[in-house]
Amino acid sequence: MSTARHPYEELIAHLTRTSPLGPGEAARVVAEVLAYFSETVEEFVRRRHAELKARGLTNDEIFPRIAAELPGRRVAAPELSLRQLRRIVYG
Repeated sequence: MSTARHPYEELIAHLTRTSPLGPGEAARVVAEVLAYFSETVEEFVRRRHAELKARGLTNDEIFPRIAAELPGRRVAAPELSLRQLRRIVYG
């Protein structure tokens, strides 16, 4: 039996005390949130472009929207021009 502690054990315990989540579910939520916020700028831009494209938006609508979303990321992204955003997606 392993005695290794989860690095976010206190957060998981807090979530199980303050929500209907069990320990396993709380650990998965923490892992998902950490993964979401660990995206690089390039990964975020590509993911959001694909999501918005799937909703039927055009690139003329998508790139300004992504540019507006970037400053709200956990680690502030550098300001990117619409051309730089296009290059991330299309190379």
